[in-house]
Amino acid sequence: MGKKGDLSNFEHGMVVGARRAGLSISQSAQLLGCSRTTISRVYKEWCEKGKTSSMRQSCGRKCLVDARGQRRMGRLIQADRRATLTEITTRYNRGMQQSICEATTCTTLRRMGYNSRRPHRVPLISTTNRKKRLQFARAHQNWTVEDWKNVAWSDESRFLLRHSDGRVRIWRKQNENMDPSCLVTTVQAGGGGVMVWGMFSWHTLGPLVPIGHCLNATAYLSIVSDHVHPFMTTMYPSSDGYIQQDNAPCHKARIISNWFLEHDNEFTVLKWPPQSPDLNPIEHLWDVVERELRALDVHPTNLYKLQDAILSIWANISKECFQHLVESMPRRIKAVLKAKGGQTQY
Repeated sequence: MGKKGDLSNFEHGMVVGARRAGLSISQSAQLLGCSRTTISRVYKEWCEKGKTSSMRQSCGRKCLVDARGQRRMGRLIQADRRATLTEITTRYNRGMQQSICEATTCTTLRRMGYNSRRPHRVPLISTTNRKKRLQFARAHQNWTVEDWKNVAWSDESRFLLRHSDGRVRIWRKQNENMDPSCLVTTVQAGGGGVMVWGMFSWHTLGPLVPIGHCLNATAYLSIVSDHVHPFMTTMYPSSDGYIQQDNAPCHKARIISNWFLEHDNEFTVLKWPPQSPDLNPIEHLWDVVERELRALDVHPTNLYKLQDAILSIWANISKECFQHLVESMPRRIKAVLKAKGGQTQY
């Protein structure tokens, strides 16, 4: 049986068009999936009153927050992103003739495209470092992907044996708070972890070196001489390569600076702005390793197995993955320029 009642504006027009084209009531009803009564009524209203649209859009309860009210609510959100639903409702109702409840506020915000979410965590960048980031971006804004292919990226990262994920949620009754199935166990300092140093370029993944102790200048000098030097001379035999490193104390130590000066005829140290993990694509490779660790069917039960898993995951990162990250460098530079040295989405 065809549908009855009010039709949409489009369906209303289709009925009139079908009848004017010479189709009978039965043929129009079969074509449009409407009842014969609806077809007859709609066409009669068009013939007698010239009615060409449905009144459906005029039905229903009138919205308490009109376009002007939405603009007002939008300004409240822009003024205080951390305001609670109660605070937004209270502030909105001040000076308004008709007040609204929190449910209406919530519905309006969702209609406007707002959702309550956890804020994205970014490093606090000082005014001085914003200027340095902006200077770096301006100096490299004309670099192409071909230029960035000459850079080898390096960094350290630490991976914990166990994770305490505050985002986990469970379903339980009020008296089940201590039920074993409703608990998440924690271990001090994450049960220990493995620290690694790694490097890569557009051309290939470099070595991943486990660090068994705190990385100081002496240990870093061994990494530079044993791993950075052979990688750079092999990948960039024409001495046109750049090695990137952040401004960690061990990287800026005198013995490290002197070593790089002795080898400045083989490659160049890229002058790196402080507080700029968003500019270093290797940070995303650490994210890849972290995600793969969490996705393992059998999680490592000790630090030795964790180290083996990290090395295995690193070795199997696809070429498309790390090349895509290097190819994003022009966009990262533009993002820093747009943010005037501030935080970016990367």
